[in-house]
Amino acid sequence: VQLQASGGGLAQAGGSLRLSCVASGSPLDYHAFGWFRQAPGQEREWVSSITVRAGSTYYTDSVKGRFAISLDNAKNTVYLQMNDLRPDDTAIYVCAAIDYGLGSPRPDEFLSKAVEYDYWGQGTQVTVSS
Repeated sequence: VQLQASGGGLAQAGGSLRLSCVASGSPLDYHAFGWFRQAPGQEREWVSSITVRAGSTYYTDSVKGRFAISLDNAKNTVYLQMNDLRPDDTAIYVCAAIDYGLGSPRPDEFLSKAVEYDYWGQGTQVTVSS
């Protein structure tokens, strides 16, 4: 399994970026995708998740109303549209996936837990200037 993230870069506060994460295989190989981020000197933080079959979406409070996660099944690509960016959004963003075939998926409330994810991509840097 490969997860290839892209789309990071430099943005001004109030600006927008869209991150992409292309997954190998078929969307139905996965239960859910998630985005996490880690700023320098800080712990990894869950940002958002989307379930493949139900299309349910979830966000950490600090990005609600500003970020939107989506899945293009035809391209097996998950996106994170980030609007109204703030300097504290600066971090390395990493996409992750939960395999559908490795046992019954846990309830959606566990999607914010990094330990639930089976596969991780490389990070893409997002830097927001004030």
